Amino acid sequence: MKKLILSSVALVALAGSSIAADLPSQKAPPAVAPAPLWKGFYVGLNAGGTFGNNSAVNGTTWNTNGPSNAAVMASALLSGSGSGSSGNAGFIGGGQIGYNWQARYGGYNFVTGAEADIQGIAGSGSDASRWSATNTDYLGQPVSLLSNQKGNANLSYIGTVRGRLGILIMPTLLIYGTGGLAYGGVNANVQNTQFWITTGGANAGSNSVITGNSPYSSTQVGWAAGGGLEWMFMQNWSAKAEYLYYDLGNAAGTAVNSYIGTGGFSGNNGLQSVTNYTGRVSGNIVRAGVNYHFNFANVAPVIAKF
Repeated sequence: MKKLILSSVALVALAGSSIAADLPSQKAPPAVAPAPLWKGFYVGLNAGGTFGNNSAVNGTTWNTNGPSNAAVMASALLSGSGSGSSGNAGFIGGGQIGYNWQARYGGYNFVTGAEADIQGIAGSGSDASRWSATNTDYLGQPVSLLSNQKGNANLSYIGTVRGRLGILIMPTLLIYGTGGLAYGGVNANVQNTQFWITTGGANAGSNSVITGNSPYSSTQVGWAAGGGLEWMFMQNWSAKAEYLYYDLGNAAGTAVNSYIGTGGFSGNNGLQSVTNYTGRVSGNIVRAGVNYHFNFANVAPVIAKF
């Protein structure tokens, strides 16, 4: 009897082991982190540089004093009509905010969105400066003119509001184009100086200094376009590199040039000429940035447990 009971217990144990082996494992599989999700709001910071010939100034001077031949001499101020330009470069830094939509079409993953940013600009650009020397005749007396125009047009800050359209060449790598509105704080100025020296005749030693200055400051609106790459290097975080070209139109103004007599012309003061000027405000931006994506809908999958 005892042997029969032991044999029965052994058979039950073996059967239980076989049934247990056929049951599904109760250990949950490891959760897999979700793929990066581009859809949603993001905020970030950026830094880089700006460069271009946005200090170009074109000036035209008109005489308002003296007989007709004096108009010829006064037009030597700033060499009459012409232009001068200088490079302008600086460091930029600021932030951006945007929203992305992600969709699949034709077997490709596209990302569209809108972004707004603003950057301050710290840097320097040399003035456009032109000198000219003219020897002429005024009412039968030889006169020497030494003239200079100095001008610039530059930015103190720049911002954009743009659309973006890109394609995911990998789940974590986006290549995109962008374009839209641009605005910036434009500062411009033209400064004129001319030395009128009578070198002979009855008025020898009778001279004048002609000066004029016209500062300009305004917020101007234009456009910007470019493209870039953005890489989702970890969940919710991306880094980008971007190029933009901007054009904010012309900065324009008028300088009034007054003369002050010296020597034999002492006490003889008045208005000599006016200078109309324009300066194109355009250039390039190259920058890098980092974004945090809120991705509220991107949550880890729920794993059922048995």
